[in-house]
Amino acid sequence: MSIQVQSVVTGPFQENTFIVSDSVTGDTVFIDPGDDSSVLISEINRNNLIPLAIINTHAHIDHIGAVSELQTEWNIPFYLHKDEQMVFDTYEQTCRLFGMPVGETPEVDRWIETEDDLNIGPFHFEVMFTPGHTPGGITFLIEKHVFSGDTLFYGSIGRTDLPGGDWNTLECSLKKMVEQIDSRFIIHSGHGPDTTMGREYKENPFLIRL
Repeated sequence: MSIQVQSVVTGPFQENTFIVSDSVTGDTVFIDPGDDSSVLISEINRNNLIPLAIINTHAHIDHIGAVSELQTEWNIPFYLHKDEQMVFDTYEQTCRLFGMPVGETPEVDRWIETEDDLNIGPFHFEVMFTPGHTPGGITFLIEKHVFSGDTLFYGSIGRTDLPGGDWNTLECSLKKMVEQIDSRFIIHSGHGPDTTMGREYKENPFLIRL
């Protein structure tokens, strides 16, 4: 299987939505579709891709804003960790708080409850529970690609001052990532450029001090 990863920067928060596809079959999984559903739909149609599912690292508004529209467009399931229920349930309230249009709250089709691999069509995602930025934050790994959401960024880490965030929990998640993720793997973060685990081991000030 040959994985292709496309990043589409969406919405006012400049969130990275990822389109992960099989270069042979065109089967596709969305990761964290945050906004601009029309742009995402156009990308899928332009490249003749076949959406199979939506999987999310967490449920902040800038990561789930396009989920409902994509579900409607292709009748595909939405996966989210069960410990994100609290964050998910405040979607409309949080939109109003930030002065953003309130879209339709998506429907979660499958609540992820374990770190068992997530098998969707030809894709086999490894699930790593990495809470701290939010209570149910998860990281997805496939081949040499790591989708860290807002847990780990190029040179930085996720904030913990929003409801459900916890620094001690995030610190434990970062230690877990340092111990378990190969240094050569590519980190695709929720915001900003890609990086590698090796670079973050050596240069990220939040990881150096762990």
